[in-house]
Amino acid sequence: MAAGRTGSNDSLVASFEIRHRRFLDENGEPVAALPASAAEPEFLKTLYRAMCLTRAFDAKCVNLQRTGRLGTYATSLGQEAVPVGLASAMRERDVLVPSYREGGAQMWRGVRMEELLIYWGGDERGHAYADPRVARDLPVCITVGNHALHAAGVAAALKFRGEDAAAVCVFGDGATSKGDVYEAFNVAGVWSLPVVFVVSNNRWAISTPLDRQTAARTLAQKGLAGGLRVLQVDGNDVIAVHDAMCEALDFARRGEGASVIECLTYRLNDHNTADDSTRYREPAEVEGRWAYCPLKRMRAFLAKGGWWSDPEEEALQAEIAASIENSVARYLAHAATAPSVESMFAHLHAELPRAYWSQREDALAHARA
Repeated sequence: MAAGRTGSNDSLVASFEIRHRRFLDENGEPVAALPASAAEPEFLKTLYRAMCLTRAFDAKCVNLQRTGRLGTYATSLGQEAVPVGLASAMRERDVLVPSYREGGAQMWRGVRMEELLIYWGGDERGHAYADPRVARDLPVCITVGNHALHAAGVAAALKFRGEDAAAVCVFGDGATSKGDVYEAFNVAGVWSLPVVFVVSNNRWAISTPLDRQTAARTLAQKGLAGGLRVLQVDGNDVIAVHDAMCEALDFARRGEGASVIECLTYRLNDHNTADDSTRYREPAEVEGRWAYCPLKRMRAFLAKGGWWSDPEEEALQAEIAASIENSVARYLAHAATAPSVESMFAHLHAELPRAYWSQREDALAHARA
C-alpha cells in the first residue's frame, strides 16, 4: 500500500485536536465569556500600562542604537501582549528562560530598565539583576532555540527539589524548526516536567515566512509528538495569554507535566536593528496588521468599560517617558565605567584553565599598550 493512503485494514490509533483561545477581538469587543481576571479593572490597567512601557522602552532602545549608544536590539512591537501576558501569570519562584524579545516580561518580573540597557550596550553586568525576585531567571539567550533545553534542565531541577514552581521558556516560530526544541519537548514529556514552552508566532523567522518554515497547520501541534499539553491563543489578546498561562502553570505545578502555548501575533518592526524587513515583505502587509495591535485592543476594552480615559492616557505616557529617561541617564553613567579586560576571563570557570592563561596575558598586554 502506498504511504499515506488509508486502506480497509487500517484502524485509528490516536486522534488529536488543537484548540484556540481568544476573549477580545481586534476592536476590544468580547467574543467569549471573560475569565475572572477580566473583572478586575486595576489588574487590567496594570497589564495595559506594562504593554505601553514595553513599547516605549523598545522605541527608546532603537533610538539609542541608531545614535551609537546601544548595540543591536530586537523590539517586540506588535507583540507586547505575549511577554506581559505570560509574566503576569508567573509567581516569584517560577523561572523565566527568555530569548531576546522578552524585555516586557523581564521588566514585569523586576529587571530594571537600566540593567537591560547595560546588557544590550554590550556589558554582561546587565545580567547581574539587583532585584532578588529575578535572581533565578536565566539571562537572555541569543542563540535560537537552544534555551529550550536549558528550560527543561531547570524544570528537572525544580521537580527533583520538590519545589512548587515552574519554568517558562519563550521562543519564536523559527525556533520550532530546531532540533533543540524538539528534544526539549521530548524530555519534558517523558519526565513530566513543570515547564511551559511559549511560542511567540510572529509569522517571520527573520526573513523566512511561516509557510516556508513548516508544513504543520499549527505550531502548537509540534508539542503533541512529545506528549505535551498544547493550546493556541490569540497572542494579541493579553487577557487570553494571561489566562492560558495561569492554566498551564497550575497544571505544571500540580505535577501534571509540560505545555506548549502557541501565541499568534505579528512582528510589526524589523527583526532587529540590523534588519530591513522591506526587503522581504510588502509594506501593505505590515500596515494591515496594525489593526490587530494589542495596545489598541486593550485600550478600547478598558475605555468601553469606563475604566480608562484620555487624561489617564496622557498621564501614563508622561510617567513612562520620565521613567525611561531616568533609566537611560543611569545607563549612560554606568557605560562610562567600562569593565576591565580581565573580566572577560573572570567568570568562565571557577579556576581558569592553563590553556587560557596566555590569552589573558595577551589581552592585558594589549590593553596596557
